[in-house]
Amino acid sequence: MHDNVACDVCGRTILKGERAEPYLAPGGQRHQVCQLCFARAEHAGWIRESGSGDLPARGPRQQERRALLGRLRRRRPEPQSSGTEPEPPPEGAAEEEPAPRSVPKDPRHVRAVPTTAEVKVGRALELFNRSDHARTVVGLTRTLGAPLVSALPSATAPSKVTIVVAWELSWYRFAVDLGDEADPIELEEKGEEVDQLDEDLRDWNGAVGANGDLMLGVGSEAQ
Repeated sequence: MHDNVACDVCGRTILKGERAEPYLAPGGQRHQVCQLCFARAEHAGWIRESGSGDLPARGPRQQERRALLGRLRRRRPEPQSSGTEPEPPPEGAAEEEPAPRSVPKDPRHVRAVPTTAEVKVGRALELFNRSDHARTVVGLTRTLGAPLVSALPSATAPSKVTIVVAWELSWYRFAVDLGDEADPIELEEKGEEVDQLDEDLRDWNGAVGANGDLMLGVGSEAQ
């Protein structure tokens, strides 16, 4: 071993009289490894050059496996015939295909929608009174007083009901989708002047009850 020969693992100069071994990396490169780094070299997949002749070559092993698989395929027994061969399908006949699996529908939950206007409005008010929007209206009522309330089915969407809650200087318009079970209520618009609302939305046919719920049949006079 010549002086100034370094270990290819730790980089330390191998001292005179110190044991070192040549190792082969997976790509075939030859490296010198000091005795302190034998384990690190083997962990990295390097093998001692002195023991590399005992390792079987990769190519012949793969060729042997391919030859063995070929022999096994050739020896595979043919299925025994029952004596009658199946008749071929008539010419031009299409082969049967498995029925396609049904595609799962949108996971969004859908609720049945009432058919009459009165039931639609009643159901919409029930949903609204269970929502966080109802708590907001109760809080504003404590500050601003009793609001004007209107609730009527949407003219453009059969499953929706429009609810308007208005005070003298502010109003809120909500859309309640009776077909949407997950998130049926949406604040569509808000404003300051009641005159900004369409005339049909100012048909005040409800009010806030003593418990803070919106209800019909208690109509308030328009301001």
